[in-house]
Amino acid sequence: MNDDFKKQVNEKYKRALQKGERFWPDSIYKDLLVSFALFILLIGLATFVGVHPEPKVNPSDTTYIPRPEWYFLFLFEFLKYFPGHLEWVGASVIPGIAVVILIFLPLIDKNPSRYYAKRKFAIVTMSLIVIGMVFLTFKAVAATPPQAESDIAGTISEQIVLGQDLYSLQCVECHGPDGEGGEIVGVEGLDGVFVKSISSADEMYTRNDGSLFEIISYGQPNLGMTPFGGAYGGELSPSEIEYIVAFMRYTWDDRAEIPADAAAASAIPALAEGEVPSYEAHISAITKRYCISCHREGKENNDYLMGSYAEIINGGKNAPNIVAGDMNSILLQTIQGAELTGADGEIIHIMPPSGKPLKDEYIDVFIRWVEAGMPETADEAAALGTNGASEPTEAEVEETPAP
Repeated sequence: MNDDFKKQVNEKYKRALQKGERFWPDSIYKDLLVSFALFILLIGLATFVGVHPEPKVNPSDTTYIPRPEWYFLFLFEFLKYFPGHLEWVGASVIPGIAVVILIFLPLIDKNPSRYYAKRKFAIVTMSLIVIGMVFLTFKAVAATPPQAESDIAGTISEQIVLGQDLYSLQCVECHGPDGEGGEIVGVEGLDGVFVKSISSADEMYTRNDGSLFEIISYGQPNLGMTPFGGAYGGELSPSEIEYIVAFMRYTWDDRAEIPADAAAASAIPALAEGEVPSYEAHISAITKRYCISCHREGKENNDYLMGSYAEIINGGKNAPNIVAGDMNSILLQTIQGAELTGADGEIIHIMPPSGKPLKDEYIDVFIRWVEAGMPETADEAAALGTNGASEPTEAEVEETPAP
């Protein structure tokens, strides 16, 4: 930069200082532009990135690890250097001193220069503070253990599907797969108790979602129903109870229209003519709806769990429970109403034990699955269906008219 140009710049700068900058509209205009740009950025982030949802607050959840928002993580990590009785120093005293310094900073630093070379102390000090904050933030993130995973439903359709899974797991044992109620069979302490239908129009019309939530959460001890809310000794979080309520409302209340995608996702797939069923697409959907409530950990079920392909075949005391091609397999006989005697002499009861047998179409799915060799995946079943398609006979070919 030559002397003449430097002189022009200095003169222009002096004129600008004398003239100054008006707060309105000059400063306001700049602030407005920056604010609008940030607003557009936030809209874009909310639209295309979104926020990872978390379940509702559950006071009984001891696995949740509370953490402050990211912009306070540095202070959260800073407190680790002041353990025990010194924690108040890191939480209040030092941050308080920093705030006071910021308030009085214009009175402390009266250096009029705006050149970086003449502001070394301020720049170095602030740089060290920022580096320290960034370092503590990253250290806090690295030290944060992962939260326990939980299913979170963002849409009403997801709530209905998750609610049906939870209902099948927690409620079918007493209330039946369709909320039809009836006599309870095989449930300790409730064997022989008659339960009214919870899916009737009377029940749905006279109970709002809040009352259904409270019944599930608190239970009805006078009727033998234990609490299901985690805060009262049960297994369910508030969000999970809400999912069950959503499933009940949209499935059984004829005033509520279930979304098409939820209806499709929660339905047990029907078998087409000649289709080979698979565990993945058909059997697991049936067992989840009708069997898993009893055949899971913590239930009296002869150690016969039905949560996976391997468990259905080889679980429990009487394995193998079902054999490819064997129409006399234990599972096939019990779902068709036969009561058997196991190898240890114990009675193998009819399944389901509630006196409400599986629908004929579901029994047919099991039979066709066993006949086809019990394929596990939908791809395996599709391959069997393709390979098993019979070739047309010569007579059929001759009888088929030419186009």
